[in-house]
Amino acid sequence: MLGRTANGIFWMFRYLERSENMARLLEAGLRMALTRDIVSSEDEWRSVIAAAGQRQAFEAQHATYTGVQAWNFILRDKANPMSILSMFELVRTNARLARNAISGELWEAINDNWMQISDLLAKPVGQSDVAEAVTVIKRAGTLAHGAMVGSMLRDHAYHFARAGTMVERADAIVRILDIKYYLLLPALSYVGSSLDTSQWDQVLRSVSGDRAYRSLNAGQIDARGIVEFLVLDDRFPRSLAFCHSALREELAALARLHGGEGQANRMMREADIRLSNQSIEDIFDKGLHEFLLDFSATNAAIGQAISNDYRFLA
Repeated sequence: MLGRTANGIFWMFRYLERSENMARLLEAGLRMALTRDIVSSEDEWRSVIAAAGQRQAFEAQHATYTGVQAWNFILRDKANPMSILSMFELVRTNARLARNAISGELWEAINDNWMQISDLLAKPVGQSDVAEAVTVIKRAGTLAHGAMVGSMLRDHAYHFARAGTMVERADAIVRILDIKYYLLLPALSYVGSSLDTSQWDQVLRSVSGDRAYRSLNAGQIDARGIVEFLVLDDRFPRSLAFCHSALREELAALARLHGGEGQANRMMREADIRLSNQSIEDIFDKGLHEFLLDFSATNAAIGQAISNDYRFLA
């Protein structure tokens, strides 16, 4: 497979995962805002923008954090190159460039959803329509992944698609955990309070992990238990452990197809050893923020190594 085709597929699924994760963050913000006035609950919307990594860009455009400003900035603002509308346009562009390497069903799913999303976000989104927009974007990701799994050969294209998904998903989980740890909680005195519990519940909801966590923990919301679930529980498909386990399998499959391992495989093994040797006590003793910084740097380096190994820019 040509490097530029592999690059297109890898980034098509990174952008797809990113747009879906942004929609999940937005949904969590909507849920948090429901406890107050959905339009004026600025603390909640500030945390959503920060978790999306868009605080500087947002504040360059807006002096306040109202719901209408926040969700339109994330969904469709032309001044935001990381908006969901921009991300999904990149999904479709990369799909078109790699069309000969993906299935017809996957192309149709992406193209049809692009047309629906672009129509939906053609004008500013009001309070009555934002929930529908989030639902459509999440469904678009589900349909595209379903088409990929159900119709594509398990060849280079499939494994690059899965690898891109897992690199991006791990990055999103790190961002969500770190933003809760540092930005959502206003003071140490709130630890264990109803506010703290509510915020951790929204973290779980933003990754669609609330039902799974509660089924394993008798409905109890506990910060340490949630971090362990989202970092170390490889049964949950959005945990860091699951993402890196799946990424390791995709890189091993690519190495077999190419007849040899690259730097990404070696880095993946080292990352696996480090994570498998960690307990939740080790993580909190070291510091959750420091652990997340290390994991994020390693995850980004593996993503870059994949690009280098398979000559994405050649």
